Amino acid sequence: MGNIYTKGNEKICYIVGAFESGEISIEASEKDLIICADGGLEILRKYGITPHVIMGDFDSLGYIPKGDNVKVFPKEKDDSDTGIAIKYGFEKGYEKFVIYGGLGGRFDHTIANIQLLSFIAEKGGKGFLVGNKTYMTVIKNGDAELFGKGYISVFSLSDKSEGVTLKGLKYTLENSTLSNSFPLGLSNEFVNEKAPALIRVQSGMLLVVVNE
Repeated sequence: MGNIYTKGNEKICYIVGAFESGEISIEASEKDLIICADGGLEILRKYGITPHVIMGDFDSLGYIPKGDNVKVFPKEKDDSDTGIAIKYGFEKGYEKFVIYGGLGGRFDHTIANIQLLSFIAEKGGKGFLVGNKTYMTVIKNGDAELFGKGYISVFSLSDKSEGVTLKGLKYTLENSTLSNSFPLGLSNEFVNEKAPALIRVQSGMLLVVVNE
């Protein structure tokens, strides 16, 4: 994946779920947090990455790992394992989340994880779902500068998203309106992978999907 976010001084909560996500690149600093959600433990072991916390109901993993950093939850619960991990990250003071292993498996789980991106945006945070040459983020009443190459699509998750501006892309918009019943923002393209594209929405919630 390209440089989807600027590291800067922001601390990041990395969450790794059960689905194969392609190459995982985590360059964690001392202030960052790595959470394994259930079956993500096997993926982290594959890449030689040690999580700070392991949590879930462990139905995907098939056994309960041992250790003081293991948090076990019941299988019958309202939150998904990824949702529990996100809430734990917020409790620990994190507002930026990079989630691996949340795309490419069961389609209903992918939809649930997109809703979790909306949950993060509602709470004022930034979330990224990272999969095989794909990443997603949700923007609410604000803007983001994203790096990438290939295709980028922008969808309204709200009935209407107003004041939508797209710059640094093949097809630009200026103060336009997108709706959740017409995919006007499908299949746009980055024009310069070394320069960020600007996506802004004054009122509403946008789902941004990048396919490299």
